[in-house]
Amino acid sequence: MSNEKNTGDKYSKLAGNTIIFAISSFSSKLLTLLVQPFLTYAMAEIADLGLSKILSQYANLLIPFVSMGMSNAIIRFGLDKGNSEKQVFTNGLLTILGGFGILVLCWPVAQFLPDMAQYGMLIYIYVLMSCLRTLCTQFVRSRQWNKLVAVDGVLCTVATMAFYVLYLLGFKWGTNGYLLAIISGDFVSVLFLSFTGKLWNFVEFKGINRDLWKQMLRFSLPMIPAQISFWVINASDLFFVREMCNGLDGNSGEAWSGLLSTGYFLPTILTTLGLIFYDAWQLSAVTEEDGRAKFFTKIFRTYSSVLFCCAAGIIWLCRPVMHIMKSNYYYAWHFVPFLTLASTCSCFNQFLNSVYVVNKKSSHSLWTMLSGAVSNCIMNYFFIKWWGPIGATFASFLGLGLVFTLRALDAHKMIGMSIHPARVAVNLGALMCEAFVLLAGVPLYGLWTGLITAAIILYNFAGVWAMARLLLPKIFGQRGKALVNAVDGWTKPKKA
Repeated sequence: MSNEKNTGDKYSKLAGNTIIFAISSFSSKLLTLLVQPFLTYAMAEIADLGLSKILSQYANLLIPFVSMGMSNAIIRFGLDKGNSEKQVFTNGLLTILGGFGILVLCWPVAQFLPDMAQYGMLIYIYVLMSCLRTLCTQFVRSRQWNKLVAVDGVLCTVATMAFYVLYLLGFKWGTNGYLLAIISGDFVSVLFLSFTGKLWNFVEFKGINRDLWKQMLRFSLPMIPAQISFWVINASDLFFVREMCNGLDGNSGEAWSGLLSTGYFLPTILTTLGLIFYDAWQLSAVTEEDGRAKFFTKIFRTYSSVLFCCAAGIIWLCRPVMHIMKSNYYYAWHFVPFLTLASTCSCFNQFLNSVYVVNKKSSHSLWTMLSGAVSNCIMNYFFIKWWGPIGATFASFLGLGLVFTLRALDAHKMIGMSIHPARVAVNLGALMCEAFVLLAGVPLYGLWTGLITAAIILYNFAGVWAMARLLLPKIFGQRGKALVNAVDGWTKPKKA
């Protein structure tokens, strides 16, 4: 009886944390939905948007070097009860400051890179503020101040949106304004978390625990190439498209990269849902030790069911929804189907990365992502050469699919977790059929993609309902429980 209660508690705790982080991320998701259409109207040309996205990806490439992968170590070692919170936070802060110092020393070389001479200063500040915000949010999560994280998410989102309006519409700063808005939003978040969490109390430069610092670095350093490999798979598409598609159909390389970045608009909904869940999941993955294999397997089945249904809906509705963009961005819907499949695999990879975090096997995170990055670059070159910019979306899907396969095998070896491969293959196969039907433009494509979506939802109903059974009582209280009991009464076979 006690075991059953403990089992129920850990699922209930995961559901509660998911709701808290959903509140934090809901505004971020709303921002994502609002900002991309807003940018298509605020930016004068498609090429301006393409350049802005490429510059932000420059910054994202530098972030792992400056942070030295500490974002993962902060929460992993912060959750260990035997470690001092002050030493964990101080080690993380010193690592980031040291990494940024090295980046500053590299400026004489960095300024000769494309676009760095004009935008380098902003990119440097972008990197520093992003690293500091990640440090603060991850440390607050390790302290399990989840409500504070939720408030910070809403505040940062509102602030960033306000700065977008001010810099892009008010001052008309274009690309500079785009970067400054993100920097300003992160700065507001750092100030808020520092003052509300009194994070200065956790900075202690005297008596630094060098052994703990070495352990954290040993864990986090392999994350640098792993994060870079992740960047290669997710961001290199923009660079390949810019260089290889320049002049195609009369459009510049920046214009094609701008259309491709717009194509990420709807798949970002999936990755946002994945981040919401992962923020809660990483706490449960580390702290819940009993029956870990069964716990991971059951949660993955439920989680994947929700993602498959959402992915099917996004592919089905992408053409009409993309009409909210400025008219010359509508072509971007062609990129949505396989970017949605790629985002689904990315969410799965993030989930399975928790297996490496639990076992402190960060080197496995490295080699799996490296395999995907190398294959992605090779496929990008050939697929774009054969099929144009849309080939980059196929490459992303297959590269992330390879990572998913490798991590699923590792998860089974390390903790005995199963992803139920036959079920995953059926769902991915159905999604691929839906994507090809849409891209081929077959007669009545809306009907056929709608039927495939309905079939995927019915196939995954049990998993979706399993998540709903946990979340509804948490959200609606007694009314949620009554609804769950009513539906269970309709669906469960009655005893003779």
